[in-house]
Amino acid sequence: MARWRDGRGTLLVHGEGGQVEAVPLEIATSYRARTRGLLGRDGIDGAILLSPANGIHTFGMRMAIDVAYLDRRLKVIAVRTMPPGRLGRPRLRSRHVLEAAAGVMAGWGVRTGARVTVEVELSSPSAGT
Repeated sequence: MARWRDGRGTLLVHGEGGQVEAVPLEIATSYRARTRGLLGRDGIDGAILLSPANGIHTFGMRMAIDVAYLDRRLKVIAVRTMPPGRLGRPRLRSRHVLEAAAGVMAGWGVRTGARVTVEVELSSPSAGT
């Protein structure tokens, strides 16, 4: 399993029949990035991956979100929609958590048993100079 860093990438949702849905992805692996997550935002283009994580809360959020719990092999073990101000039950087998705007994950094919992969966006050596 790859070790990710804070940054951007693409979430690939592998559906039945071989179709693949590509979704813009933010990756949050540092304590600071995971703690911030979607707090204080009015929306997100795509999804955010919190890793490592096995549970989340929506205290301080401005919107309802879809939450997908992923095992160590990036298989979806549960999907829930959570309104603001809630504490999600930790999932013992979960190693990563995906968050997105409420209602979008079903359209991407994110459901229990689905497999996802992550393609990390590589920054160029001249980035930021």
